[in-house]
Amino acid sequence: MDPTVSAEHFASLVDQHYQALYRFAFSLARTEADASDLTQQTFYLWAIKGHQLRDRSRAKAWLFTTLHRVFLGTRHRQQQFPQHSLEEFLDEIPGNVPDVANVLDSVQVVSALARVHPVYQAAVALYYLEEFSCQEIAEVLEVPLGTIKSRISRGIGQLRHLLGVAEPIRPLEPAETSDPRLTAA
Repeated sequence: MDPTVSAEHFASLVDQHYQALYRFAFSLARTEADASDLTQQTFYLWAIKGHQLRDRSRAKAWLFTTLHRVFLGTRHRQQQFPQHSLEEFLDEIPGNVPDVANVLDSVQVVSALARVHPVYQAAVALYYLEEFSCQEIAEVLEVPLGTIKSRISRGIGQLRHLLGVAEPIRPLEPAETSDPRLTAA
């Protein structure tokens, strides 16, 4: 760890952001082991390079951006040196989704999110699971704002299709509000 980064500050940063980073990593990696590895690698990189960040209020965005970059690098290496594809295990993934009333079970949504095209996964996961704004997602993924809105829209369309839902997908936790995310298309 860089000597300019105090152990207390590092521990505080881990306490504050670990769960959100892990959820994001899990939505991308689809396995607990890979999500743990991605999260650990992200904090390792913070321990080495975090001191270079001038504005400490940007630590959260830095962590999410770094995790996404680590994931993309890992996925690139896996494509170059493939071990197993998801298609080999499709028979083991539950395929039928029970009827939905107003709220979908989060396990079902996360499972379906794992089958959404990878281009849309990160944007949808950050928007719905981590409640990032479109602008924050654009910064984390380093993609224009319009592209993020398009990816969220198309990703939600794929989720609807995968879940067999004709109505708008609601947030993971039931909440009756006028939040526009409730009717995002």
